[in-house]
Amino acid sequence: MRAVFPLLVLMSACTPASLPLVGSKPEAPVYTQETFQADEKFSRLIDAPQAEACEAARRALLSQGYVIARSDTKEVQGAKRFQPEGEVHVEISFHIVCAKEDERTATLFVSAQQDRYTLKKNQSAASIGVSAIGSISVPLGASGDSLVKVASETIPAGNFYDRFFMLVRSLVRMQAEERALRPEAAASTGTPASAVQP
Repeated sequence: MRAVFPLLVLMSACTPASLPLVGSKPEAPVYTQETFQADEKFSRLIDAPQAEACEAARRALLSQGYVIARSDTKEVQGAKRFQPEGEVHVEISFHIVCAKEDERTATLFVSAQQDRYTLKKNQSAASIGVSAIGSISVPLGASGDSLVKVASETIPAGNFYDRFFMLVRSLVRMQAEERALRPEAAASTGTPASAVQP
């Protein structure tokens, strides 16, 4: 009987989780997926000056319900929240850099990050002493529920960014058409073109 007990302890230590799977290959490190190829999909050349390209990017985010955290002629940041399930929350945040190429063109570098949160319930309780029973714990009613981040990743290149850049280019064209109509509107009203507000 004494020999059986050590054997049981040894067998319990060798659980399936601790044993390597036969024929399985270890996962490659994440950094090996970074190819740094020249045809990067996170950027596009925009036919507009730097400030106008950034403004189009800002309007593209605003038109889709994103809240702008920062916006100037060189950078735009915005975020939007989603609730796909009852206790699951997702936030997508954009970081856009507008790099000047020349007086008429700019390159937009765009990176979007998706953060996933779950609701953690923190129900506080109080211990009450009761004679003959001992002490029991009862909820206080007030709960300090909080969102806990459980995952975070950069959205990979693909259709998500393609749709964003299509919208930006559409807004750039609309801005160019509006500028082209301003001198005509000024001429029809007799107002000098220099007096028309941008």
